[in-house]
Amino acid sequence: MAERIDVETVVIGGGVVGASAAWALARAGREVALLEAHEPAHAAGASHASTRNFNPSYAEPAYLRLLERALPLWRELEAEAGETILEQTGIVNRGPFPGSDLLRERAAAAGFAVETIPADEAARRWPGMRFASDSLFLPAGGRLWAERAVKAFHAIAAREGGVVRHGARVERVRVLGGDAVEAVAGHLTVRARRAIVAAGAWSSQLLDGVVTLPPLRVTEENPAHFALAAGDDGSGWPSFNHRAEPSGFEWLGPIYGLVSPGEGLKVGWHAVGPEVTPATRTFEPVPHVVAALRQYVREWMPGADPDRFEPISCTYTSRRSEDFILDTAGPIVVAAGFAGHGFKFAPALGEHLAALATGTGRPDPFFALRR
Repeated sequence: MAERIDVETVVIGGGVVGASAAWALARAGREVALLEAHEPAHAAGASHASTRNFNPSYAEPAYLRLLERALPLWRELEAEAGETILEQTGIVNRGPFPGSDLLRERAAAAGFAVETIPADEAARRWPGMRFASDSLFLPAGGRLWAERAVKAFHAIAAREGGVVRHGARVERVRVLGGDAVEAVAGHLTVRARRAIVAAGAWSSQLLDGVVTLPPLRVTEENPAHFALAAGDDGSGWPSFNHRAEPSGFEWLGPIYGLVSPGEGLKVGWHAVGPEVTPATRTFEPVPHVVAALRQYVREWMPGADPDRFEPISCTYTSRRSEDFILDTAGPIVVAAGFAGHGFKFAPALGEHLAALATGTGRPDPFFALRR
């Protein structure tokens, strides 16, 4: 039976960004409907798995502004959900860090202290890692519990009066006028003044003919969980980033990692996977990518076992610059291109998107559709 819902704002896509926008709108008392094709934190999207890095290692002011706002909002979400979502275990940056002087200056000015740790001291503090040079340590960094966060955004948006529909795959978005848009998901039609489209890998397909997007590349990435050394519960580990240093193997790109309690040490290459679409994604590890990852762990992570691991599949949706798109096009608010580094900003992104949808905020030129 056909169903129609009329609200102020419809949010299309219930990954962490769309869900946080629905959360921000609902807790502000605004009418919102969130449409998600699957269940919260489903494996077909980019917001699943247990953990993500909270990494404040940015020198770009636009990202630092979001991080300054995201940190207290994560704490507000925790209070509303009644569970731990962010653990500030710190994050250590190894290898040559581009713009390190700007990072020290700007991150510190934004409230994120940056410490230089000599290699020998770092090796004493974190014996599970190998250090060949000085590192930058940000104590405010750490670990986000990703699935908890996504599910909390969904649950609290519904609790605060939002309409939350799972299993509602949006097939079509139509602009009906300057203040009218329609989203159709099977027998359900939602009409609203604004639509926030946060559809991840489906963004280009869903907005084709509706909004002209810059080229977005979708890749399938293969991080893995590696077993920690016997007797190590992971409690002393910081999160980390690592850029290429002289090694006995070829680096495929930058590395990131963190301990996922109960699963091991999560390690991954950043943005090296093959280009895919949601329909052609295989969920199978790419052999040479995983082999290089194991070589990395063998050489640089003495606290983990390169022979005991479980591969993971995730997707990145990226514009060429790897910067986000947070912009308006008529009654459409576009949230796309989070390139594997958007999760940490989620509650601030949701708040910003809510402001764009309600007309209480303006787009940031840094995140424009056309820069």
